[in-house]
Amino acid sequence: MSDSRDGFSAARRLIDLAEAVRADPELPRAALAELLAGHGERPADLTPEAFTEAAADALRAAARRMGAVLGESDEDRAAEALNALFAEYGTRPRLTRHDGHPWHLHVDRGDEGGWGDWFLASGALALAQLLTEYGRIAWGACAAAGCGRFFLATGPGSTRRYCSGSCATRERVAAHRRRRREGEREGRGPRELPAAT
Repeated sequence: MSDSRDGFSAARRLIDLAEAVRADPELPRAALAELLAGHGERPADLTPEAFTEAAADALRAAARRMGAVLGESDEDRAAEALNALFAEYGTRPRLTRHDGHPWHLHVDRGDEGGWGDWFLASGALALAQLLTEYGRIAWGACAAAGCGRFFLATGPGSTRRYCSGSCATRERVAAHRRRRREGEREGRGPRELPAAT
């Protein structure tokens, strides 16, 4: 179980795993192992003997718990939730270098902590780093009706509310249609669709 390496993003791993479990709460152990392998976890750590059904259950539960943090839009509440995760699952920060990776920070309790504890500690660290780097919540759950996908919002500009341009457009069009129907009910004529921004 690793945390950081060249070209590796703990935040991207967090988003991808939490989203996969949000979409399929009973995501099979093999699918979880494949997702983790795609994020650079060692194959030896992902065998059925090393990454057991019980470990997969713990990881799914941890992903659901992180999903609640990913859906938080208030910075103070997000910071409180991350501090609670550090208190419960973290340990004294330590620098480590293993498996040919450069020096990086770990806050998990190591292998004895298990997959769920590791995911909660490393996920909290990834989100805390984003919050301190950007000075705002740089993640979210899509606000589009029927979506809710988790996303990272680490680019420039204002805070994002949607996972994609498609969801943003769909919501803008739906809002326009609602305003139009309300205007027609009140006896006003239809309005023009505002230009995309």
